[in-house]
Amino acid sequence: MGKQPRKDHQLKTSDTLRALAYFSQIGITMAASVLIGVLLGRYLDILLGTAPWLGLVFSLLGAGAAIKLMFSFSNSDR
Repeated sequence: MGKQPRKDHQLKTSDTLRALAYFSQIGITMAASVLIGVLLGRYLDILLGTAPWLGLVFSLLGAGAAIKLMFSFSNSDR
């Protein structure tokens, strides 16, 4: 009977770590999608000489992708 509180504590710790990993995955994925949009837009601006228009467009596309990913993470099963 002395083992039960330790097992409950391990389950709570496991659930906490799983939730922390899930939320950090969401944050990293959102930041990466925005960063990729910004970098791709800047690269195309330099390549094509269209500054700042493609940078703005791809920044907005990256932010839109981040929002879409956030909703898809919330709808997916963990």
